[in-house]
Formats: sequence, C-alpha cells, structure tokens
Amino acid sequence: MNPTLANLFRLAACVTLFGAANLSHATEGGGTSYPLGAENYMSGAMPPPGFYGQVFVNHYEADNLRGNDGRKLPVDFSVRANAIVPRLIWVSDHNLLGGSLALHAIVPLVDVKVQLNGQSQHNRGLGDVIFGPALGFHHNDNFHSILAFDMIAPTGRYDKDDLANPGRNYWVFEPVYAMTYVDPAGLNADAKVMYDFNRKNPDTDYRSGQEFHVDYAVGWGFGNGWVAGLGGYYYRQTTDDRQDGERIEDNKGRSFAIGPSIKYSGEQGWFVTAKWSKETEVRNRAQGDAYWLKLTVPF
Repeated sequence: MNPTLANLFRLAACVTLFGAANLSHATEGGGTSYPLGAENYMSGAMPPPGFYGQVFVNHYEADNLRGNDGRKLPVDFSVRANAIVPRLIWVSDHNLLGGSLALHAIVPLVDVKVQLNGQSQHNRGLGDVIFGPALGFHHNDNFHSILAFDMIAPTGRYDKDDLANPGRNYWVFEPVYAMTYVDPAGLNADAKVMYDFNRKNPDTDYRSGQEFHVDYAVGWGFGNGWVAGLGGYYYRQTTDDRQDGERIEDNKGRSFAIGPSIKYSGEQGWFVTAKWSKETEVRNRAQGDAYWLKLTVPF
C-alpha cells in the first residue's frame, strides 16, 4: 500500500474530545486533543473575580480525507460528531505579575460515529479533560489578554483497535496566549494562540508531533449587544510523528477554517456566541464543517 494512503488509514482510526475537527489530521488517529476552533469572541478577556460557567455545543461532519498534496483520497469515509462541553472558571481576587489569577476545567461529553470502507463504529462518553491556571491582564478598556498553561489529561476511554475513541490516551501540555480587542460599537478582534507538546501513547508507542494553532474572530459591534463577523482557526503541525522510535515523514497536517461568527451580550454579564466554520487548504486531514454554540454565564 502507498505509505501516504496507509497513514491516512491510521489517521481514520479514532476521534476524540469535542469531535469538531478532531478526526482530522495527521497526528495519531487523526485527532487533536484541543478542539480546533472552539473559541470565539472574548477569548482573551478575563471577567472580574467570581465563578463563571460556560457550555459549548458542537457538531462536526466530514466525508473526505486529503493527502499530503491536498487531493481527495480514494477511501469511503465519513465522521459525524456531537458534543456538550461544560466549563467552570474561577477568577480569584489575587494578582500575580500584574494579572488576575484564575483556574478553569473543561469536561467534554462526546458522541461520535465513524465509517471507513464498510466498517462503522459509534461511541459516546467522557472525553479528555482540560484544566490549568491563567493570568488575565486588562491593558485598557478595549484591550485585554490572557496567559495560560493548559494540561490535557487522558481521562477518556481508549482502545487502540476502535475506530471511534472518546479519549487520546496521552497527556498534552499547552502554553496559551489569548488577546481580545472589544468595542461595543466598533471593531472586535480575538486570537487565541496555542502550542501543543504531545506525550507518547503507551498502548501504541506512538508520539504525535507538536502542533501550532490559533482560534480567531473578527467582527463589528453595533452598539446594541450584537457583534457580527468571521471566525475560525489556523492549524499547522510543526514536527513529525514518531512510532517505535521511527520518524513518519510527509505526514504533517495543516488546515485553515473560516465562516460567519456572531455574538450577543446581555445586560447581566452573560453572552452567547455562534459560528459555522468550513475547513480549507487541508493536508493529511479530513476536510469538513464545524458548528459551534457557546454560552457564558456568571454565577
């Protein structure tokens, strides 16, 4: 079998975490531990001290795999994934290095179905939990930023022989820097920049390459709580995968996603965002569409 095609069969071996874009690229099983494109407007603006709840709702679907040259591969493939993902955020009244100290945890609940060349599997359950500390900075009334260090724990169920896995079965360490410019009656711009250091999967002796990715949103505020514009993500795998100590070449994933994005802010401090993102410029990944809804509520 052609090495590239053989790797794409390995790519279509599992799906993890939120489901969105996660059966998608050239790391082991074609997944990322972070749900690409999850964040939207206000991703770099830490709220005042207190407890906050967020709920992400996500649907992802794809029906083709792209090779190293970007062309569609001759395989019968599809994935449909849905997730409900609660997130708890605590912002303290303590400052460190000029920033407000905060902690957060994300607990994804995933439902996914994968079909590959006549084989099909449907799995659901807890995904891999994301947690970590953060520092929030308020540079002025419009510009805000967050510096964080997320850890992704292998809490989801995993079986190396399954097509659809809720978990990745390895730890990930992820530095984060997020920036937000917000104007209720003008420009709104957000970028959440992340870099993933993946540990080895002990069941397969496979270590996925390092990954750089950015969630972004750009829009215009109308002065009545509404913001409308565009959002999505940019993704690029920066180092090769390794299995049994051997490097896997011509296998790095990359993609760019874009689509309409909106936000509405209520007077009591809550807000909701929604977007549709279409993946383009795809290499060594599945190519599909993601739909996101996020609600943020103070307790």
